[in-house]
Amino acid sequence: MIRIEGVRWTYAGADAPTLDDLSLHVRPGETVVLCGPSGSGKSTALRLMNGLIPHFHEGRLDGSVHLDGQPVADLPLDRLGRCTGTVLQHPRRQFFTDRIETELAFALENFGEPAEHIRERVTAVIDEHGLGGLTDRRLHELSGGQQQQVACAAAAAHRPPLLLFDEPTSNLSVAAVERFTAALARLRAGGATIVVAEHRLHFLRGLADRVIYLREGRVGAEWTGEEFAALNDDTLRAEGLRGLSPVSRPATARIHAQGPSIDGDVRPAKAPTGSRAGVTLRGVRCAFHGRRVLDVEEACLPAGAITAITGPNGAGKSTLARILTGLQRHDGEVLLDGRRLSRAQRQRSSAVVMQDVQRQLFTDSVEAELQLDASRGTALGERSRALLHDLGLEPFSDRHPLSLSGGQQQRLVVAAARLSARRIVVFDEPSSGVDRRHLYSITRVMRDLAAEGLVVLLISHDDELLELAADRELRLRLLGGK
Repeated sequence: MIRIEGVRWTYAGADAPTLDDLSLHVRPGETVVLCGPSGSGKSTALRLMNGLIPHFHEGRLDGSVHLDGQPVADLPLDRLGRCTGTVLQHPRRQFFTDRIETELAFALENFGEPAEHIRERVTAVIDEHGLGGLTDRRLHELSGGQQQQVACAAAAAHRPPLLLFDEPTSNLSVAAVERFTAALARLRAGGATIVVAEHRLHFLRGLADRVIYLREGRVGAEWTGEEFAALNDDTLRAEGLRGLSPVSRPATARIHAQGPSIDGDVRPAKAPTGSRAGVTLRGVRCAFHGRRVLDVEEACLPAGAITAITGPNGAGKSTLARILTGLQRHDGEVLLDGRRLSRAQRQRSSAVVMQDVQRQLFTDSVEAELQLDASRGTALGERSRALLHDLGLEPFSDRHPLSLSGGQQQRLVVAAARLSARRIVVFDEPSSGVDRRHLYSITRVMRDLAAEGLVVLLISHDDELLELAADRELRLRLLGGK
């Protein structure tokens, strides 16, 4: 199905190749997992397979790439579109419409399928992927995890023989990962060829026929599915790979919180006493087009600790992050250290690492990105260099941020948040695209911020990160009705 031979690929403007003598074969009907450190070339390898390289990305390509026996560079785009379905790391970028049904129908309509067939197929895909409860919503109203679910369904809707997934579970809850795993198993049983680039590996046990480890743009190791499942944790750790068993993290102390959005109100016999350091929410409510997405009567988010905000996709976690950082209109009030803050004051007092960090990159180099807050008195120099070293970014200080891999961009924005000297710091799914080593480095950043007495909030579905980092927990639930 796919044959990559001796490929060397250098993006336009880059000093070094991202792929260097990559040779990789994927047989029809095979399920292959690509793993390896962030920046090792996983996403770029997927772009070779679906023709984004060389049809859309500029650069120099040496070697050969064949899809079903045909050179990818010579295949017309409509043929590539029929043969492949792709889910990008940030699916918001690949949507063409504003509704779930029309997004699922988009490729089928482009290929001229009969209207009745399109309606039947869209109905079936909605059922297969558990999207029935979302069909009355616009795509931009969905959470990042819900958008990811839609993108996975849309990629499979026209039944392409080759499906490519780039970090498909990075924003998914445990229940959503289970649904995606079941969908992947159905596609595999139906004979689809599947390539998945992932850091979270436990859900792929029993599904992968082969696991290929990329290192510096070439194949560093290869295992059968059975061989990979038998690897011990010491071997995985040595390669920087995540564990192969789901994490059963211990119960985390719940913060004082109550309201319809709180999953199990935590109501002490009396209000918390002592220091008022931290963020207090009172009567915070938010709705989109008449639909309630968040309703918190009261919550106390302490300073000097890492508070995990958890809950299913669509429970309002990212909405709460936008409220706390002054980016979202809402009812109610937000207090910091007992003093009410306006939205404008919160914007000046907070830093956030968003799910899609490309929206937060503004300059032409990694070093310049860290200098953005220098006018606010942030001390850089040795401190920033040590941080870049710990986050694995020191070799890229002169690189344009958009030339970095997704995981490297994520860590760059984490570094910028660390140096921002803001009182409230929110990390929204910071482990997307992050390998095992950098789970620890990101945790160290959050720990340092908490040790300085800041309000540190972690929004995540990643149990490995939550086990490492969470001191307290605010668990949200889905709201029903208007």
